[in-house]
Amino acid sequence: MTLSALLVLADGRFPAGGHAHSGGAEAAVRAGRIKDAADLESFCRGRLHTTGLTSAALAAGAAHGLDPYELDAAADARTPSAALRAAARRLGRQLMRAARATWPSPELDALAAAFPRGAHQPVVLGTAARAAGLGPEEAAHCVAYETVGGPATAAVRLLSLDPYRATAVLARLAPEMDHVAGRAAAAARQGDVDALPAASAPLLDLTAEQHAAWPVRLFAS
Repeated sequence: MTLSALLVLADGRFPAGGHAHSGGAEAAVRAGRIKDAADLESFCRGRLHTTGLTSAALAAGAAHGLDPYELDAAADARTPSAALRAAARRLGRQLMRAARATWPSPELDALAAAFPRGAHQPVVLGTAARAAGLGPEEAAHCVAYETVGGPATAAVRLLSLDPYRATAVLARLAPEMDHVAGRAAAAARQGDVDALPAASAPLLDLTAEQHAAWPVRLFAS
């Protein structure tokens, strides 16, 4: 395992398309559920322990070498919102392009061929992590961080939130990110796709469908 590869994969500048997505923060801001840094922290914490845990486990499973086709089907089953499923596949397609250029791998090539319109992003991320020499826990850490990092970055743009305060939110959530990544990796190492966490956040699913219908929006999701 190489820590440098982990930093490259988790870097917000890695050209994987995540900057165009708010992780539900845009809809939450409009609804008045995120107004300041305290609200942002609550939102990120809820997202981390629900959809974040689920996605981290899927990525950890892919990094562990579980069947990517079963993982992608599991991701579909764990994502009730059609808008979020579409967003996950768009992000997966973009991440695939970057990952194949960075860490050429027969496993990435096979996944790209099997899902020409994009596999779910966590499945691609876990496969990319595996190609980079990373393990399940490292893949889970990437997902845990992006689960909260995306909304935090979006909140800076949406609310003109002080970026120092947004970064402080991420720092305070760091122990919880470690906990979620550990849970996800432990579940993946059991080797059973059906036993992976399936935590959900129904309000995120509902607002994602509403957000997708907005005629004007700053973020894709």
